[in-house]
Amino acid sequence: MRRHEHTPAQYKIYVTLCLLLGAAITLGALFLLQKLLVPKYQRGVVEGSMIAEYYDSTEPHEVLFLGDCEVYENISTVALYRDFGISSYIRGSAQQLTWQSYYLLEDTLRYETPEVVVFNVLALKYGEPQSESYNRMTLDRMRLSSSKWNAIEASMTEGENMIDYVFPFFRYHSRWNELTPSDFEYVFDRDRVTVNGYYMRTDVTPEAGFPDPTPLTDYTLPETSMDYLQRMVDLCRENDIEIVLIKAPTLYPYWYEEWDSQVREFASDNHIPYINYIYLRDQIGLDMSTDTYDAGLHLNLSGAEKFADYIGQYLVDHYNLTDYRQYADVARMWEDDILFYDQLRDAQNAELEQYGELRSWGVNAIEN
Repeated sequence: MRRHEHTPAQYKIYVTLCLLLGAAITLGALFLLQKLLVPKYQRGVVEGSMIAEYYDSTEPHEVLFLGDCEVYENISTVALYRDFGISSYIRGSAQQLTWQSYYLLEDTLRYETPEVVVFNVLALKYGEPQSESYNRMTLDRMRLSSSKWNAIEASMTEGENMIDYVFPFFRYHSRWNELTPSDFEYVFDRDRVTVNGYYMRTDVTPEAGFPDPTPLTDYTLPETSMDYLQRMVDLCRENDIEIVLIKAPTLYPYWYEEWDSQVREFASDNHIPYINYIYLRDQIGLDMSTDTYDAGLHLNLSGAEKFADYIGQYLVDHYNLTDYRQYADVARMWEDDILFYDQLRDAQNAELEQYGELRSWGVNAIEN
């Protein structure tokens, strides 16, 4: 019997196919391992899930809020829609730095152009990267783009490197002994943790006293953060977007009068509004014995709805915003958000009634 000899060309094709198949299997395995090993942020600390949820939101967003927990915990996006027809989104995460908000604005403009951007100014006090863990919560789930790349470059602390952000497997490959049931449950899909960027809490812990502010040797807001604020203003102007600077009505972390004066001067020089809501707590109707869940650091649902009503009235009075309640296609999208919002409120209230505390939400949430 005659043996069939492979020609050199056939052998080369065979080897190439084997190499490609091996590479595909290896890449597939690494992809699955990365999906398993990266933190899921579905229990306890959920802020790392917030940035990615924007990409799944289908409504048009005429108002975009940018900032840290002073926006995503303090302003109810559903109240803005229910009471004014404002379709909004909060692109915020824990300790979100000013340059991260700038690059998130850039990222947003790849998908839509809002009418108004509202930026909370607390992060201006930071002029340098602060923490890898906070960076990760903001940056890991941004979609890959030049905006994400630049945000990473601006945010990395000492010892971090770009490759670990682009391929998180290299950062989390040793996380085996930290895996929880949530890591396996949410390998491919994740539950929503916000309503258009708003993080809800319905529990109540009254505002307590805060420590006296520590005197600073230099009250000058950092050049880096102020430069990115200017870039944010300029980017809005280039895209015919109005921008409003705000300071949320919560008192701590402390916001120094000297910082406030610098922001007022900046706003005046740029002919844009700046509103410090610390001075408007009574007008908002806040009762910090009932409107906060963590002793005054953030607002609960009751407080967030009051603040949304107050800032919403300002927005409709000063800008030509669409009442999306009058548009059936958008209203149907918001109906889904409102349903989730109401179900989330009812679930938290039921847990409070049963246990006297929230056990499925917050940093101490119990793992199922």
